[in-house]
Amino acid sequence: MIPKTILRDALARALSQGGDFAEIFCQDRRSNVLVLLDGRLTDAVTGRLHGAGIRVYNGLNSVYVHTNDTSREGLLRAAQKAADAVGAKPEVPDIALVGSIAPNRHAVRALPMDVPGAKKAALLARASAAARGVSAEIAQVSASLRTSETDVLIANSEGLCVEDARVYTRFAVSAVAAGGGENQTGSESPGALMGFELFDGRVDVEARARQAAERAVTMLHAEPCPAGVMPVVIDGGFGGVIFHEACGHSLEAAAVAFGNSEFCGKLGQQIASEKVTAVDDGTIANEWGSLNIDDEGNPTTRLVLIENGILKNYMVDRLNGRRMGLPSTGSGRRQDYTFAPTSRMRNTTIEPGTDDEAEIIASCGDGLYAKVMGGGSVNPVTGEFNFAVSEGYLIRGGRIDRPVRGAMLIGRGAEVLRKIDRVGRNMWMAQGMCGASSGSIPTNVGQPMIRVTDITVGGR
Repeated sequence: MIPKTILRDALARALSQGGDFAEIFCQDRRSNVLVLLDGRLTDAVTGRLHGAGIRVYNGLNSVYVHTNDTSREGLLRAAQKAADAVGAKPEVPDIALVGSIAPNRHAVRALPMDVPGAKKAALLARASAAARGVSAEIAQVSASLRTSETDVLIANSEGLCVEDARVYTRFAVSAVAAGGGENQTGSESPGALMGFELFDGRVDVEARARQAAERAVTMLHAEPCPAGVMPVVIDGGFGGVIFHEACGHSLEAAAVAFGNSEFCGKLGQQIASEKVTAVDDGTIANEWGSLNIDDEGNPTTRLVLIENGILKNYMVDRLNGRRMGLPSTGSGRRQDYTFAPTSRMRNTTIEPGTDDEAEIIASCGDGLYAKVMGGGSVNPVTGEFNFAVSEGYLIRGGRIDRPVRGAMLIGRGAEVLRKIDRVGRNMWMAQGMCGASSGSIPTNVGQPMIRVTDITVGGR
């Protein structure tokens, strides 16, 4: 993307006022978005994002400057701004870059930018028709397809110079059911680090659209969820968002390094039930949260966070690793070149257990079955959270009884981890976008079916 001579000169300029480390992150992203609303194509947008960010450290101080001018002059100007902001003792750096291409774990057969727009629009039309066909109560259907192809180059003053290519494809469908003066929405949004071959067997857009519509209709006719403290069974896939939000963010060095986590200083201690093993894995082929290298140029890793209830690792980026005296875990991520990276999750899951799913329901007595989770909020310092249940059912006498809506799960991450007493055998993942200080990034959440012995359920 950019000649080594220019990268080397820009890194030297960035260190010219005495910084002890410099890094350049270059990015070129081509993207396409198609949106179909009620059978009409309302958006068809192709874009390009191109630029570079330059970061300089002086001890634990960090300066970040970005520019969309990646010419020699543009990079040198940005590097000088970063150097001037550091303002330490000038030194003459000696930088020797060793170039490489990151080994690719994520095969792509059909680059999405090469697929005709008519073929993409036809895929969305099929999904829309499938959702409409579920019920006359479906009042609105929106379907979208978002694809991108990104080239990145990362070079730093330690001699690293590595390139990587990333291809993302994601389909989303949302169906609104209306009746009796009320609306309910169901949605599905599968995606992967792969090309248009995502739709050759891995994702059936019509089946996903029907699932979204059926969920909307089910919740339209559901009664309000009763409130109280009760056992809760949380299903797999997006059910993993509770661990991601209530616990995962608290295990990121961005929180731990500043003492802003309930898990500070607890490495080697039991923080969860012995049933719980949790992993953040960026190496899984073609998964939504995977990478070849992180956004600091480090190889991605499979990182065991919790093993049989014992805290084993934090997710660590370069700068917070300096603060904590820990090496990077390949967890440095950013939305794009306009953001400095920090520690972030990738594919974060509770690993499969040994409990039978039918037995988990049967052993629950009276409680709540959270089949599909929605959004929520969490305070990473205290671990306090609340999450909406998108599709829920009451459990009566160990049997799934009837659908309920409006359920909220309320609690603290550390307490919930200790109250997990059943972990099912079948784990699957679901895709999301995670927002934090380094922007919005693709992440997978996942788990098997789990049971929490008791949790506060908000409702009526």
